[in-house]
Amino acid sequence: MMLTSILNRLPGRRYVLGFFLGTAAAGCQSSAGEVAATRLPIAAARVTAPDSVAAPALPDSLRLTPLAPLAAVPDSLHRAVQQLHAQLGLEAAQLRPEVLERACVGYLTLRKAGKISQPGILAVADMDLPSSEKRLWVLDLRKAEVLQNSHVAHGRGSGHLRARRFSNVLKSACTALGFYRTQDTYQGKHGLSRRLRGLDAGQNDNALRRYVVLHAADYVSQQHLQRHGQAGNSRGCPALPPDQYRAIIRTVGEGGCLYLSGPGLESKWLNPAVAAQQLAARGWR
Repeated sequence: MMLTSILNRLPGRRYVLGFFLGTAAAGCQSSAGEVAATRLPIAAARVTAPDSVAAPALPDSLRLTPLAPLAAVPDSLHRAVQQLHAQLGLEAAQLRPEVLERACVGYLTLRKAGKISQPGILAVADMDLPSSEKRLWVLDLRKAEVLQNSHVAHGRGSGHLRARRFSNVLKSACTALGFYRTQDTYQGKHGLSRRLRGLDAGQNDNALRRYVVLHAADYVSQQHLQRHGQAGNSRGCPALPPDQYRAIIRTVGEGGCLYLSGPGLESKWLNPAVAAQQLAARGWR
């Protein structure tokens, strides 16, 4: 049986076809100091098509990495996040509840610590989803609304269709996971851009030195996605679609919270007890 015929019969065929169509590499500025990126173990995966026809082994598995529920979340906080997720509606259907809960816990903990200053605005990207999907959401927590939903690129050092490796190292060209504070804007080689300050020591705190910023990129455009079936790759920046980047940069504002979620992430800001205190005292403000 021809490869195309097999791939067309797979449930995740648009992800698979996107991989074989290829990616475009372009992207962010970076500074000196080449070091190999930290690698996470990759589970081997084989997908079997219907009628017991074995499909080729895929370089990028279609299965998302299981994410265990965050431990010791008070019932009041857990219910509030559940209610928020339900109110966000269909536009947030692909935003996994486990990812949203972590994002909300981090946001509330950071608000209590005074590390972020934009009340109620939370941007969250599930970098475990393939780049063919709209995996970035900008949320208004107070109104329970999705303000923006878009594609977002990951670093070429992290993988192709799926991000598998994450690094904080200079010139790794990898995405770095964790919580970020959105900083000021400037006009750079990509036009309007917003700087990002990594708030997780050892995991993303080189963001300013790596010039990891929010900016537009043609390889996240609808034309590129339609041609290749997926976004291209940056050099570590969460690059945005040209038709949405200005709205996203404006909406997150300065002093906002951006959470890049992915496999293996640990953060001191994931403190459910502190988050519950903040929610009880101030709500989502």
